[in-house]
Amino acid sequence: MDVPFLSLREVNARYADELKAAAGRVIDSGWYVLGEELTQFEREFAAYIGVRHAVGVGNGLDALALILRGYKELGVLVDGDEVIVPGNTFIASFLAITENRLVPVPVEPDPVSFNIDPACVEAAIGPRTRAIMAVHLYGQVADMPALVALAQKHKLLLIEDAAQAHGAMRDGRKAGAFGDAAAFSFFPGKNLGALGDGGAVVTDNAVLAERIAALRNYGSDVKYHHQFQGLNSRLDEIQAAMLRVKLRYLDEDIAWRRNVALRYREGIRHPRIALPAVTQEDQHAWHLFVVRCAHRDALQRHLSAHGIQSQVHYPIPPHRQPAYTTLRDAHLPLTERLHNEVLSLPMGPTLCADAVDRVVEACQTFECPI
Repeated sequence: MDVPFLSLREVNARYADELKAAAGRVIDSGWYVLGEELTQFEREFAAYIGVRHAVGVGNGLDALALILRGYKELGVLVDGDEVIVPGNTFIASFLAITENRLVPVPVEPDPVSFNIDPACVEAAIGPRTRAIMAVHLYGQVADMPALVALAQKHKLLLIEDAAQAHGAMRDGRKAGAFGDAAAFSFFPGKNLGALGDGGAVVTDNAVLAERIAALRNYGSDVKYHHQFQGLNSRLDEIQAAMLRVKLRYLDEDIAWRRNVALRYREGIRHPRIALPAVTQEDQHAWHLFVVRCAHRDALQRHLSAHGIQSQVHYPIPPHRQPAYTTLRDAHLPLTERLHNEVLSLPMGPTLCADAVDRVVEACQTFECPI
């Protein structure tokens, strides 16, 4: 494709020398798991988010699952408890819940932002509800003030799935600093991406952080002493070192993403292409720039014919996946409509002005099927 959706080669080439130096530092240290690079990254990432603790883990799904597992180990959650979750999300949000023998209760999004709707959350609260999981979709923070108020009113945990929201803010506060705990993914394509898999839990709760740190390491806080039935999910030293380099550039990269998003929003004026709504222009992290079109597949073919790569995030909602047949009766018409209409345009910190202009021009020349 002439305009790739995201070129990770170009993204990482900008600081390749620093990444290679960081890798060399780890190689020369002779210490590759649970070492100084991870300790330093955890401190730096926690400070960036504005929380007291960060715990590096193997990937974003593990981060989300370990939050719930940690609360189970602490006796806050038990099997069969319900977690309210947005229906329009990546399946990982659901997997983390069911992996812990908890019950996902999917609800509809706000029709403007497509983030979880606090009114729908409140309507879904029942006697077994114990937690709300807010997903900051596409890099825009959900209505956390309203969700915090709901969680406090009903004495519920509030967990943030911030896998797409590195550097996003609301009212000057970073995603990950609103709830009881938050999960981040460092998959390579994220705003803060590793050169492999990675994830982290952030929280102000020292007891939860300590429990998750043990759970990620075979349930051990002292070598060969296993307090819990844990797992092996550790952010390794190489990835921690890579992330320490890239964290320094995160705000700069997000500024460029905002510039790209603004040019899209000013340039695309097609009557059949709906642009994303923005709550706070200067605080959206723009992990993805997602438009809606009733003729989504035709639009994607049109863009491809013009050398422009696009992606669908996501074509099938979790409650319609074969993995969740028990949820197939969930009535989520807006969620299903969104999954049939959304299309992600090229977005990233290396997308040049000419490429943006090409995307805009191609969108403007799209002819809807009759």
